[in-house]
Amino acid sequence: MPDAAARPLRSDCPLSAALDRFGDRWTLLILRDIAAGKRRYGDIAGSNEVIPTNILAARLKQMQADGLIESVPYQSRPVRSEYHLTAKGRSLIPIMQELCRWGLAHEEETRPPSGVFMMLKP
Repeated sequence: MPDAAARPLRSDCPLSAALDRFGDRWTLLILRDIAAGKRRYGDIAGSNEVIPTNILAARLKQMQADGLIESVPYQSRPVRSEYHLTAKGRSLIPIMQELCRWGLAHEEETRPPSGVFMMLKP
């Protein structure tokens, strides 16, 4: 049963449904950062793409509602959390890797991502 806070789908087309979950400008980049080891809000906010903090907070909340990530507290006073991919979020890694390969092959000004992102297994 889907989470009550998950956004409604525009149609029953599977491509449309997938895009409803991760087809915006920021979600895959946030997932990329979490998959690459950025777990804390400040680390994600410090990415090269410079996501506005209000958008980052909203996306993280929505990604939790959509079941792509989970929030795990690491400090109690004040409460601070780390973000981890769920199984549903990890299942997007091969898709992100293929998009990276496409970008490398077709966008001249791109370069391979740093770290181990391209080598991660789902």
